[in-house]
Amino acid sequence: MDKTKLEKYAALLVRSGGNVQKGQFVMITGSVDNAVFVRMVQEAAYDAGASEVRIDWIDDQVNRTNYLRAAAEIFDEYPQWRVDKLKEQDDKGAVYLHVRSSDPDALAGVEADRLKRFAKVSGEATKEHRKLTMGSFRRWSIIATPSVAWAKKVFPDLSEADAVEKLWQYLLKGARADGNDPIADWAEHKKSFDARLNYLNEKQFDALKIKTGIGTDITLGLAKRHIWEGGGDVDKDGIPFLPNMPTEEIFTMPDRLRADGRVVASMPLSYNGNLIEGFEMTFKDGKVEKFSAKANEAALANIIEMDEGGSRLGEVAIVSNCSPIGQMNTLFYNTLFDENASSHFALGKAYPKNIEGGDKLSTEEFIAAGGNDSLVHVDFMFGTSDMNIWGIAADGTETHFYQDGEFVF
Repeated sequence: MDKTKLEKYAALLVRSGGNVQKGQFVMITGSVDNAVFVRMVQEAAYDAGASEVRIDWIDDQVNRTNYLRAAAEIFDEYPQWRVDKLKEQDDKGAVYLHVRSSDPDALAGVEADRLKRFAKVSGEATKEHRKLTMGSFRRWSIIATPSVAWAKKVFPDLSEADAVEKLWQYLLKGARADGNDPIADWAEHKKSFDARLNYLNEKQFDALKIKTGIGTDITLGLAKRHIWEGGGDVDKDGIPFLPNMPTEEIFTMPDRLRADGRVVASMPLSYNGNLIEGFEMTFKDGKVEKFSAKANEAALANIIEMDEGGSRLGEVAIVSNCSPIGQMNTLFYNTLFDENASSHFALGKAYPKNIEGGDKLSTEEFIAAGGNDSLVHVDFMFGTSDMNIWGIAADGTETHFYQDGEFVF
């Protein structure tokens, strides 16, 4: 891949994604598979005026070996030094930049119970840090870069070199980072969200009715005073940032007690090294009443049964079928990209920013307002080209605002 394009991609993450300010402390998380690009991000952060840039390296093979061979008891503990490290970073006002290039099969074959136990203990230990990021008290941004294993998973019929090159092309195009000035292109892209957000926030629908040709038929209550968001965020100091690149979704907070009906996934879900396929769930009074999957049902169960909130919805996101990623007709085995190809729900924790004053509520107050709390937040796709959505007002009036995969206002 052309070095100039990669440098622009790195600058996009730093200047638009995390919007690094002069004197800012920056934490980068990146894979050893893409060390060269991660170093470009480090350089770009210093060019933006960062005071210090630290890097946490991820090695999928090391993680896999630990899950397969480590003593069983280590999956029931989370080292205190890791908690202290996060607190130090948060106290320094860190901007978190993530470069994702995971092997979708890295944890395939790992004992599901080990994954679930460690997810639970690590979730509990890092709860305060996640409040800061999910509440937008700390800026953060995620982009994707290819690994050989990921590229071969997406394009199995190509050689390793050709697969990596093609995945680079798809990732840059999907992230709107393949033009001459990606930063300017993203500034323009952000404007495209305004009309949809204004419409839905003014309507304040009480509920949504959603139907697809493959079987989804659900009525989803929305929290009172909910806020639709998309295209970017603003931190506590009013500094804008882009949490996800790409992003094509507008999203809000469901009422955790008001989801009734059936949801059929339109795409497989890659979760902890397992590809959950052909799955569906039935909700009653907001909770998963029953579920099934044609492949890796146990992995789906791990999400739903993680805690009480894992069986309820924390997000509903709507994506236009004509998004660049949607038009690629490609399964990326990566939620960052797959969720921007299709409308989706998230099982688990809701974002406090999706309700008025949510960042000032205690956990108990947030739940009382309809918000869902959980150790997990897992997006899964249900959108189709024939999907229809009706907004239901408090008086029962219905407005058909999304027809055959597209907004109609």
